[in-house]
Parts: sequence; structure tokens; C-alpha cells
Amino acid sequence: MKKVLIANRGEIAVRVMRSCREMGIRTVAVFSEADRAAKHVLYADEAYCIGPAPSKDSYLNIDIILEVAKEHAVDAIHPGYGFLSENAAFARRCREEGLIFVGPLPESMEAMGDKISARIKMKKAGVPVVPGTEEPLKSAEEAIRVCKAIGFPVMLKASMGGGGKGMRLIYKEEEVKEAYESAKSESLSSFGDDTVYIEKFVEEPHHIEFQILGDMEGNVIHLCERECSVQRRNQKIVEESPSPFMTEALRREMGKQAVAAAKAVNYVGAGTIEFLVDKHRNFYFLEMNTRLQVEHPITEEVLGIDLVKEQIFIAYGNPLRYKQEDIMQRGHAIECRICAEDAENNFMPSPGVIRHLVEPTGLGVRIDSYVYEGYEIPIYYDPMIGKLIVWATSRRYAIERMRRVLYEYKITGLKTNISYLRCIMETSDFIKGTYDTQFIPKHADRLRQGLAVTDEETENMAIIAAYIDYLMNLNENAPDTTADDRPISRWREFGLHKGVLRI
Repeated sequence: MKKVLIANRGEIAVRVMRSCREMGIRTVAVFSEADRAAKHVLYADEAYCIGPAPSKDSYLNIDIILEVAKEHAVDAIHPGYGFLSENAAFARRCREEGLIFVGPLPESMEAMGDKISARIKMKKAGVPVVPGTEEPLKSAEEAIRVCKAIGFPVMLKASMGGGGKGMRLIYKEEEVKEAYESAKSESLSSFGDDTVYIEKFVEEPHHIEFQILGDMEGNVIHLCERECSVQRRNQKIVEESPSPFMTEALRREMGKQAVAAAKAVNYVGAGTIEFLVDKHRNFYFLEMNTRLQVEHPITEEVLGIDLVKEQIFIAYGNPLRYKQEDIMQRGHAIECRICAEDAENNFMPSPGVIRHLVEPTGLGVRIDSYVYEGYEIPIYYDPMIGKLIVWATSRRYAIERMRRVLYEYKITGLKTNISYLRCIMETSDFIKGTYDTQFIPKHADRLRQGLAVTDEETENMAIIAAYIDYLMNLNENAPDTTADDRPISRWREFGLHKGVLRI
């Protein structure tokens, strides 16, 4: 494998290219007209425009991507995550064109892409599944009957969904009809399919997922778990590994079931089995993501394994390089998703030009990002601009490190959620590890108040710093100032040597 085309953009495209460069593999970037100056375009060995800004005309255009791959002698295509990463038709077309698809077989994608079908397969494989329907709902009246039979609360979900789209939590009968109609509409617009089904809602659940790797010889291992319960509108914000909720016995049993789930669909490559775990540590299969996850870096940090390199190694036809007994977690890792969004304005996307950027560094700090000073965040794509990952020898030290690096992370020119993430790191339930998927709703008021305090403190500091600079400039430029009568310390002059400002 000498040349790989990355059919994606943003931080994941850059991240894949870095592993390829280490492996001596040339990379090909594709980009929309809105991404001409994007970092993945600048980083790749070759880059080609594939269409206008809208995704449907560029990053989702299978024909043009394959045309670029064939014209420029590409050996393989890595889909990243999102866009075409779980598109079985794309994987099949790659195979037909003689290109290696760095991901699972299209048959496995189809088996797990339809969540109703996946539930049936998991039950046959002996994997615990949340009680719910095994046939698509045909009407709101049928949905009401099912809800009454299962018992409220229930979760109405899009069969082809993901990322929180097409999901509705229902607590009473009066909410069913509206939820049914809105979920079908959102599912159709997001995934081109309006099939929905119902699951019993697991109260006080933890969202815990297991990373798995499988090869073409039928070998499958798990790479332990990630805790993904800090979510806003079913979208993950903060992830960590290991899970503070996990016991060693539970890890062994869930890992065993994750491997069984992957084997049930002959899975090849990197994937994720997602579970819901209730407060009594009963766990249920939720879904499978047949691709690399956004939060994969925390698994890499605690295991020391490059998952992209393993994807490429497996896709080339090699057997797994690890056995289950080789997998041992080391220390603790936390990931925060950095997004260009206005946390004070209902998290509205905040595109714009990055005027100033200071990225934190130091021991155990990793940033997967695609932005730079002067870069304009486009309005057409997901607002996530990067991921901040820390590793430390213990969970306590990892939280302390994350607080420090969030304090050092500075982006100006647009709004970001950095202050909001800092508030999460200061919340007692997160610090103690006693949180579940209701963490954000439960602490919504406190997080908003903390955000206001953080912003007020920042503004006050900026005013003080500006005034000090003003006075220092007056002192420097005064006509009667000589070198002999300048103060030894301007901090002392302004009364800051005792931690008190007197001006």
C-alpha cells in the first residue's frame, strides 16, 4: 500500500494522514471549494477539489471521489468518520473498482447499520438487548400501543440514525404522536429513511462503549472501554477511559459480549460496540459503529496502540498483531471536544476567522485539530474544530491536567465551548465519577452560572491588564523620565507585589 486517499476533512483527515506519514504511505486529500485552505489540504502529499461546499456535492459524492482515486493511482481509501464512513454502497464500489476500503466489509455495515436488524442479530448471538420492537412502527397509534405494553418512559429512535438525530424520549402517552411524527421527519431528512422503532428507556444509564478489532481470519479482540456519558442532546462532549463506573468483572463480561457481537457479523477492522449500563450494572447492547470513533484517541493513550495503523494493517490482509492477553490499560485519559459554538446562546454554531490561537502543551497533552491562525471556520460542516486529550497516571491527575490545559487553550475571533468544558471539569459529580447520561440536564443551571462567572472573570482580567499596560506606557513615554528614576519593578509600583491591585 503506497498511496491512500482520505475521503474526509477536518481533524480526522489530518489524524489519518499523520499515521500514514509515519508508515511511509503517501496521502491524497480531497476537498470542497470551502476547504481550499484547510489544514488537511496543506498537510497531504496531493490534494484535489471535488466540488462545491455542500457535502452532497463533494464529500458525499461517491463517483467523483472514486474518479480522483483511479486517476491518481490510489491503492486504498480511508473514510474517517461521518460522511461515507458507514456507507455500504461506497465500500462495495471501492471493492468493485479494485481499491482497498480501510474499514469493514459492506455486508457487515448493512447488518449493523439498520438498528432493528442489529437488535435481532444481537439477540441471536446471546448479547443482552434493551426490550423494544423488532419491526418498524407503522403508525402513531401502533407506537402508543407498544409504549403501553413496554411501559413509560421509552425512547423512540431512527433505525438508520446516529448522533442523536431522530431520537425522542417519551414519558407519557400524550407525547407519543408528536414525537413519532417529528422523529420520522428528522430521520428522513438526515438519513433518507423514516423508519423508527421503540426501546425501553434505561433510567440513570451509563453510555459505555468497547473498542474492537477484527481481522480477515475471524480473530476479534476488544480494546477495553470508554465512558461516554457526558452528553448534550445525545451528543458526546467529554469521554474518558477507563470508565470510573466499571469493575474488573463487568469489564471482562462486557468485553466478552462485545467480541461476540462483532463475530456475529464477521467484523473486520476497527469498530465500536455501544452499551447502556443501568445503575445496577446490568448492561444492554445499544448499537455498533462500523468505523473509527471520534473518541478513539483516549483508547490509544491508555493502550499505546495506533488504531489507524491497525486499520491499515488489517485492511491490507494481515492478521491481528495483538492477542486479548496483550491488552492492558495504563493510566487514565480524558478527551474534550472543542467546538466553534456559542455556549451562552443555546450552543449555536459560531463560524468565523480565528484571530489568535494558543494551543496548550506539556506532558501528557495531545491535540487533534485542523485549525490555525487566520483560518476561517466554514458554516457548512460540523462545528467541532478539534479534540483535546490528556493522559496521566491516575484519573485525579488527568482531571487536574485537563483543567490546566483548558485554561491555557486560547482561541479568539469566534465563540467556543472551552469555558463550558472548564465548568464540567469543576463539577463535583464529574470529579467523583458519579455521573450518568443525565449529567448535563442535572447540572444545567450550575454549568450556565459557572460559564457566566468564568466569562466575567476573564473580562475583568482583560480590563485590569489593559489599564496596567496603559499606565506603563504613560510611564515609559513621559518626557521627564530618565533611566535613573524608573522603578525597579512596575508590579511593585502598581501594588501587585502583595497580590493587591492599587491604582
